[in-house]
Formats: sequence, structure tokens, C-alpha cells
Amino acid sequence: MNANPAGPAKTADAPNTADAANTPNTADAADAANTPNTATERTGQRLGSLLGSVGGQNLSLTGALVLVLALFGWLNPAYLTWANIKVIGDAVTISGLLALVQTVVIICGALDISVGSQVGVASVVSAMVFTSTGGNALLGIAAALAAGLLAGLLNGAVIVFGRVNPVIATLATLAAYKGVAQLLSKGAAQGYVSNDDVFVFLANGAIAGIPVLLWVLAAVTLAVHLLLKSTDIGRNIYAIGGNDTAARLAGIHINKYLMAVYGLAGVVAAVAGVLLTARTGFGHPVSGSEGLELKAITAAALGGCLLAGGKGGVGGTLLAITLLGALDNGLTVQGVNPFWQNVAQGALLVVAVVIQKRRAGERAVGLPT
Repeated sequence: MNANPAGPAKTADAPNTADAANTPNTADAADAANTPNTATERTGQRLGSLLGSVGGQNLSLTGALVLVLALFGWLNPAYLTWANIKVIGDAVTISGLLALVQTVVIICGALDISVGSQVGVASVVSAMVFTSTGGNALLGIAAALAAGLLAGLLNGAVIVFGRVNPVIATLATLAAYKGVAQLLSKGAAQGYVSNDDVFVFLANGAIAGIPVLLWVLAAVTLAVHLLLKSTDIGRNIYAIGGNDTAARLAGIHINKYLMAVYGLAGVVAAVAGVLLTARTGFGHPVSGSEGLELKAITAAALGGCLLAGGKGGVGGTLLAITLLGALDNGLTVQGVNPFWQNVAQGALLVVAVVIQKRRAGERAVGLPT
């Protein structure tokens, strides 16, 4: 009669082990449904992540480059020979250096139209100092770099202290530096450097089978990439180009950055001038440097640099300048009038700007929204 009350209670509350075993956990089932459980889904996610990191702009440029190489290679088998590829690489080096530094200037929200003329000044200075010092190549190169730095800082000073729009300021110095190069050289090629080991090595030397010119381009590319992506200086450059008012309120000294960016542009333009002297054997005031500014701006725009500033990178610029070099060389190999190269560059610049405006959703000038 003294029944244990806990016994029936336990019997009533005890779970049915068979039912518990057969009842699915709804949270686990939901997680399982949302988790990719096939190799195809996981591969698709990885591919999507990879494509996102590369960027649609770079993929488009890569596709265009492959198309150009395939087209001209089909039209002329000599186009894809190592000798011709080396010619393309040599030509791309000088314009590529300017395009890289133009990328930095544009990201900062400015523009430098005078880089081609700075190349001419540096080329003449390097050859003339080399000759006047009895064949001292290092002094010639140092003098060219100093001239480039001075020209770049002068650009920055006109913009910062003269409060002149960068386009107008560098358009003025484009003409001024061209005149300086012509005055120094009396309008003719100066010096002869092809009997000097240093200049010959720069022009024709190779390291591990790769031309020195391409090693120089690779070194500058890496340096600019690290500057923009891995330093506070680079982040501040992006901030200035993206919103200069916010950057100023954040304590960034915009004037100092502008001076430094233009100084950097002048130094890299001087490096290009030295390489031009090495390649041609003489210092050229105009020939070889004229029109480089258009190619540099076109490459930066095609490579994804927003001309308003705050966006861009060296990867896209390098692909774009390679595309332009391959296109120019292909037209030359096919015997097309070289004047069409300027037409093509101008058209590509317009296309790049139109694409930027379309993506930004800006309305046509003077037309209703």
C-alpha cells in the first residue's frame, strides 16, 4: 500500500527513447540545408571569390589583351616571336613607368599632363652631364633624377601655392619643360652613351634571361603597389582623392601629399628619361617622349582609375599599358599608318571615361535626368 510516488512520475515524464532517436533536430537540419555539401558548390564559391578579388575591369583587359595577341599573331606569325615580344616589352617599359606614377597622381585626385616633357628634360640632362663629365654615367643619371625631382616639385608648388587647377598647371609646364629641353639641347640630340657599359646594360642587359628594362618596370610596379596598399601614406592618398574635405578634417596635410606625389611623378619620369637615353644612345628633347602623357593617362583610365580620384590600382594600369603596347606594335607590324595609333589611343580614352560615367550614373551634360 505504501507505493513510491516518484515511480509513476518518472514513468510519465520519461522520454520515449525510440521517439527521440527518430525525431530530427530542426536546427541541425536547417544548418545542413544551408551548408554547401557538394564539391561543385564549394568550387563555385571559391571561383566567385577569386573573380571578385581580380575584378571585372582586369578580367576585361585580360580578355582584350588575349584577343589582340591572337588576332595579330594570326595575321602575322612574326608578331608572337620572342624578338617582337621583347620589342613590345621595351616600348611598354617607358610608357608603363609613366602610367604607374600617373595612377598615383590620379588616385590623389589630380593629374599630371607634363610627364612626357619631363622625360625629355631628363633624357637631355643625363646625356649632357654624361658627356661633360668625361663619360661618368652615374653622375648623368643622378643629374637626371635631380632634374626630375625639381620639375615635379615645381608642378606641386604651382598647384599648392599658386592655387592653380592641376590640369591647367601641368598643361602649362608641359609646354615649359618641352621648351627647357629644347633650349638645353639647342633642339638636337645630345651626347652619345652607347659606348658606356652602364647605359648599354640598361638598354640591352638581362638578368635571369629577362631584360633589365622589364626588371626596372617590375621594381617600380612593386614599390608603387606596396606604397598604395600597404602603408598609411597610400591610404591617405586614397582618402584625399575620395573626399579631400573629409581628409582635411581627419588631419591629413593635403598640400604636403600633393607636393610629394608630384615629386614622385618627376623622379619616375626621370627614370623613364634615363632609359630612353640608354635605348636610343642619345639625349632627345622631344623625339621619343612626345605623346607619352596621353598614353599614361589612357592606361590609367582603362585600368580602372577614377579620374575624379580615390579609386584605382597598379594591376589594371599595367594590364592596360600592355594592351596599348601590343596594339601599337600590332598596327606597326601590319604596316598601318602610325598616325592611327593616336586615333586608337584617343578613342580608348573616350571609351574609358564614358564607361566610368555610365557606372557612376551621371546624366548627360545639359540633358534632363
